[in-house]
Amino acid sequence: MKRILVVDDEIGALTLIGIMLERGGFEVLKAKDAKQALAVLEIEAPDLIILDVMMPEMNGIELCTLLRQRPDTQELPILILSARGDAKSVMSGMDAGATDYLPKPILHHDLVAKVRSMLNLDAIAED
Repeated sequence: MKRILVVDDEIGALTLIGIMLERGGFEVLKAKDAKQALAVLEIEAPDLIILDVMMPEMNGIELCTLLRQRPDTQELPILILSARGDAKSVMSGMDAGATDYLPKPILHHDLVAKVRSMLNLDAIAED
């Protein structure tokens, strides 16, 4: 089972995204901010990370940049999921090293399909 680390300071969003991913067949690790996410990464090795942009202290763009500098997360797929869907925000996320960027709110099917695609699970599911 693939493991996804979800980082979002809004507990409601964290819970909802977690439920969507669990229903999609993934194991979910949760963190409410960058500091907690980095602590989780010290003990867990997720297959993909989902980041919110607007978080206190260190935002998702800064965290993404930091993750790309770490050997253990350098190549990991990172999906930014944010209420900020304007072109400038998307470019900031992609420039920081995100693999992809999706606007909130997101539908269950779209999120699961995007995560499966990023993890190259589509081919496995069709066999």
